[in-house]
Formats: sequence, structure tokens, C-alpha cells
Amino acid sequence: MQKEKLLYKNKTILITGGTGTFGKAMINHLVLNCVPKKIIIYSRDELKQSQLAESTDVKTAKEKGILVRFFIGDVRDRDRLKMAMNGVDFVIHAAALKQVPAAEYNPFECIKTNVFGAQNVIDASIEQGVKKVIG
Repeated sequence: MQKEKLLYKNKTILITGGTGTFGKAMINHLVLNCVPKKIIIYSRDELKQSQLAESTDVKTAKEKGILVRFFIGDVRDRDRLKMAMNGVDFVIHAAALKQVPAAEYNPFECIKTNVFGAQNVIDASIEQGVKKVIG
């Protein structure tokens, strides 16, 4: 835990799918256990972003001096990802379509998000000089 705390100290972290279940848990973990300089929440759901902005985790982050920023965007949009990743040290990639019934009914939508979107995260991270991507 101490190594992780030092790894993220004063760093900028972008979380794709930051308003989903895993993304919110990661924000909570970072706020309570690490001291990043900035957390960027990247998701395509403006309602969930608005709700998260009012959450205890975000309020606690701000009290600790951690900047929290919200980017509306989709991992399918490489140019938007590149913009969001400007100055980012670490990317935690949690954006994905995970519900099996929806995936079975909409397989190519899942491919566009889960496969092409993941490739966009990798490409944008390389282009922006991100130190590490965690998927």
C-alpha cells in the first residue's frame, strides 16, 4: 500500500468509465489511500458525472486538495481521449460494455467500445506520453 501511495502522489490520473461501478470504487480508493494531484473522470454519461460531482468522494477529494475534473467523452473517440490525456501520468481504463444480454443483442457496439475503444486508449496514451495504463 505504501508503494502505491508513493506511486500516485502528486500525479494526474485519468479514469475511463469513471462513473461506472469500478470507476467510482477506484476514485474512492485513490481519495482515501493516495494523494494524487488530479483525478480526471472520463465518461459519456453527463447525469452520472453530475451526480458524482456531488458525492462524498469528490467532496473529500477537494477537501484534501485533490483536483477533480470531468470530461464528457467516449473511448470510441480517439481525438477526445488525446485531449483528455494531456498531462496525464496514469490511465485506469474501466470503460466497457459489460452486460451480457446487451452485448448479445448489440455485438458490434460492444466491439466498438471494448476492442476499438481499448485500442484508442492505448494509442492516445502513447501519443500523450502517459507513463502507465492499467486495464
